[in-house]
Amino acid sequence: MPASLRELRQRKTTVSTTKKITRAMELIAASRIIKAQHRAQSAAPYARELTRAVSAVATFSNVDHPLTTEKPNPSRAAVLLITSDRGLAGAYSSSVIKEGEQLTQLLHSEGKEVRPYLAGRKAAAFYGFRRRDVAAAWDGFSDSPSYANAREIADALIEAFLTPTEEGGVDEIHVVYTRFVSMLTQKPEIIRLLPLEVVEGEEAPDDEELLPLYEFEPDAETVLDELLPLYVASRIQYCLLQSAASELASRQKAMKSATDNAQTLIERLTREANQARQAEITQEISEIVGGASALAEATAQND
Repeated sequence: MPASLRELRQRKTTVSTTKKITRAMELIAASRIIKAQHRAQSAAPYARELTRAVSAVATFSNVDHPLTTEKPNPSRAAVLLITSDRGLAGAYSSSVIKEGEQLTQLLHSEGKEVRPYLAGRKAAAFYGFRRRDVAAAWDGFSDSPSYANAREIADALIEAFLTPTEEGGVDEIHVVYTRFVSMLTQKPEIIRLLPLEVVEGEEAPDDEELLPLYEFEPDAETVLDELLPLYVASRIQYCLLQSAASELASRQKAMKSATDNAQTLIERLTREANQARQAEITQEISEIVGGASALAEATAQND
C-alpha cells in the first residue's frame, strides 16, 4: 500500500534530522582525528628510544629477568582487547572482538586457559552479554587515552604476569588492537607483549641502530627492573593511541556513509512525495470534473 503524502513528509523530516546528526558527528570526528594522529606519531620517538635501550640491556647482559624469561609449559594466557567506549564507528570494535575470539580459540587449541582484560565498553558489553568472566576492565578513555591509563593497564598486566600460575597468574600476555594505517585503512593486529619481545612496528628501531653502546649503572639487572615496566606501559600507550586514531577514522567513515545514505533516502522520499502530491491533485481534478459532469447531466434532465 503506497504511503500517504503526510507519511512521506514525516519520514523525510525524520531522515533530514538524522542526516544533520550524522553530518555533525562526521565533522567532529574529522576535527579530532588530526590531533589523534599527532599524538600517535609523537609517542613513536619515545617508544623507539626506549626499545633501543631495552634491546641493548637485554642483549649485553646475562640477566634472566622475569619479564624476559620464557616460562616452561605455559598454561594460562591473558588477552587485552582494546575497543571503543561508544558506537557509530562501523566495524571498528567488532573487528577487534572477532580477532580476539580467533586468538582465544588458538590459545585454547594449544591447551592454554585465557583470561580476558578489556579496554572499552564495547568489549565489556560483548563479554557481559555472554556472561563470561573478565579479569579486569577499563573504560572512559578510548578516544583520548593518556599515559596514566596505559600505566594502570600495564601495572595490572605485569602484576598478573609476575604472579605464579598456581596463584592465579598468567604465563604470557597478548594485546589485540587496531593499527592506524591511513584514513581509509585500519587493521586489527595482535602482538605478544610478555614474555618480552622487542616488538616489530613503526616505532621499532632499524637494525643498524638497534644496539647502541650503553654503560649500565648501577647494574644491568637494576636497569632492567626500571626499564621493562616503562617499556610495557609505552607499548600499551602506543596501542591505545593507534586504536584511538583508528576509532575516529572509522567513525568518520561510518558517519559519512550514513550521511550519504540519508541524502539518497531524502531524494527518493522527495520524488515519492511529489508523485503522491501529483496523484492527489490528479484525483482532485478528476473528482471536480466528474462532479461537474454529473451536475450538468442532472440539469439537462431537469430541463
